[in-house]
Amino acid sequence: MIKNYLLTPGPTPIPPRVLETMARPIIHHRTPEFQKVIQEVEEDLKYVYQTKNEVLIFAASGTGAMEGAIANIFSPGDKALVVRGGKFGERFGDICKAYGIEFTALDVEWGKAVDPKNIEEALKKNKKIKAVFTTLCETSTGVSTDVEAIAKIMKNYEAVLVVDAISGLAAIPIKTDEWGIDVVISGSQKGLMIPPGLAFVSVSPKAWQAIEKSTLPKYYFDFKAYKKALGKTDTPFTPAVNLMIALREALKIIKEEGLEVIFEKHKKMAAAVRNAVKSMGLELFAPDAYSDGVTAVRVPQGIDGEKLVKTMRDKYGVGIAGGQDEMKGKMFRIATMGYITPPDLIVCIATLETALSEMGYKFQLGSGVKALVEALK
Repeated sequence: MIKNYLLTPGPTPIPPRVLETMARPIIHHRTPEFQKVIQEVEEDLKYVYQTKNEVLIFAASGTGAMEGAIANIFSPGDKALVVRGGKFGERFGDICKAYGIEFTALDVEWGKAVDPKNIEEALKKNKKIKAVFTTLCETSTGVSTDVEAIAKIMKNYEAVLVVDAISGLAAIPIKTDEWGIDVVISGSQKGLMIPPGLAFVSVSPKAWQAIEKSTLPKYYFDFKAYKKALGKTDTPFTPAVNLMIALREALKIIKEEGLEVIFEKHKKMAAAVRNAVKSMGLELFAPDAYSDGVTAVRVPQGIDGEKLVKTMRDKYGVGIAGGQDEMKGKMFRIATMGYITPPDLIVCIATLETALSEMGYKFQLGSGVKALVEALK
């Protein structure tokens, strides 16, 4: 028997309190009982988002909400600016292509963060840009973006700012209203600590103005339909009932602990992971723009990165994430968000040391765990 530990940047572990709620008998979604669930979830999502705006809820993955943002903001002939610094920044561009939206690609080297000044330069060059797409935390690279600085620049332009916060919400700070972010997208399986299957979008008054003018085809992801239903404490289509009930409990846990306490905990754990891997002679993938929600590490030369991840998972029961696309086999990622705790990290680093040692990597065995524990004190 293997005891499993999950330290991937989505899905993340689920607290027992949340799991228990999902085991209860299902209820019907067109009832006062479920309306109460919707009401509580909506209010607590506003707390996590740090917004007074509506937060629309979809039975979908985060990608569904990304597609919804594009389908609801644009009309044929509109222009977009897409920051592409990883797999998920690139996904915004792919969705724009699918809808026939012409976009300017602001390509950033993987492992680096976009310079907000480059966004401003692009907006100055093309006054027809209707929306800018970027990520808060690029899951594929472990890079954190200075969204606050970008939002400050965007206040001087008519373009709408759309932020993918799927691996950032409830993991690292994002102040939707204070910073002035128009659209914030997220998903359920990362900082919010429930299974995949729900997606969320907060929408500012400025973004609603664009949505009212949009003529791209849309049906399931029609934001106006969700807003209308939300006004009646309802959903336009069948919701993911048990996921909503699980989310209500997870949000209660987050509020009980407090966002600032959670962010500080993630910051400390991420710093400890960075110290641990560096003490083992490993190199951070994003040393100058790291996120406190997920840490990306380069696989040392001569080591098979895919085999490393599989060994940790299949032989020792410790799940971490490998690299994606161009970094497949060259990087691994360790999450420090949600229900992941310091004891989980000790097991993870000890297992990483064991697997690397078995694969022939030379380092001081025990150095990673020692550095981790010291940083966690």
